[in-house]
Amino acid sequence: MTETWILLGATSSMARAMARALAERGDGVILAGRDADELQAMADDARLRGARLAETAVFDARDPETFAPIIARAETLEGTINAAVFVGSMPEQAQIDADPSLIDGTVTDSFTGPARLLTMLAPVMETRGKGTVVGVGSVAGDRGRVGNYVYGAAKAGFATYLSGLRNRLTRAGCHVVTVKPGFVDTGMTWGIEGMFLVASPDKVAADILKAVRKKRNVIYTPFFWRYIMLIIRSVPEPIFKKLSI
Repeated sequence: MTETWILLGATSSMARAMARALAERGDGVILAGRDADELQAMADDARLRGARLAETAVFDARDPETFAPIIARAETLEGTINAAVFVGSMPEQAQIDADPSLIDGTVTDSFTGPARLLTMLAPVMETRGKGTVVGVGSVAGDRGRVGNYVYGAAKAGFATYLSGLRNRLTRAGCHVVTVKPGFVDTGMTWGIEGMFLVASPDKVAADILKAVRKKRNVIYTPFFWRYIMLIIRSVPEPIFKKLSI
C-alpha cells in the first residue's frame, strides 16, 4: 500500500526529522512551507534516502489561497494520504503584551490556518476510508502560564480541534494523533531560558511514528512530560497564579 505524507511547516526541525524517517522507509512526501529553496533541498535529500515521491508545495498558514493547490494535488494521488502539522509561531509573551496585534498571527499559525486546511482535506480522507493526521501541539496548551499564554491558548484550541476531528474521521476508518512535545531542540526554542530535559527532533519523530503505528490518540514526547503536566494541571489555582512558570 502506497502512503504519501503532506508535511505542513516542513522546514521546521521536527518536520525535517519526520521527512527523513518517512523517506527512509519509502513513503512519499509533499513538503509544504514558505521557503522554496529549503523545501527543494529537502525533496532532493528525501529522494536520495528512498522516498517513493518527493515534491514541494507552497503553504502559508496566513494565506488561505495556498491551501487549495495542496488539496487538489492530494486528490490526484493514489493510495493513502496522510498529513502532519508542524506549523506554529511563538513570539515572546512580552512582545505580545507590547503589541497585541501579534496575537492574530500566532493564533493563525498555531491553530486556525492548519485547522482550515485539515478541514478541507478531511473529505478526501473520508472518501478513501483510510489515512492518518498528526497534529503537533504543545504542552503549553495544557494550562495557561504567564510566560506564554497566548501561544498556549492557540495550541489548546488546536488540541480541541484535533479531538473533534479524530471523532469525525474515525467513523471513516481514519485516525488522528495529537502530539504534545515538551522542550525540543528547535529554532523556536533557541535561546529560551529555563529549558530542561530538551529532546532531539529525531526522538520526537520516532515517537510520532510509533504513535501512528499503534494508533495512539494523544501522546506526550518525551513520555515523562505526561507526568510533569499532570503535576502542573493539579496545582490549585490560588497557588498557580502566584507561580512564575
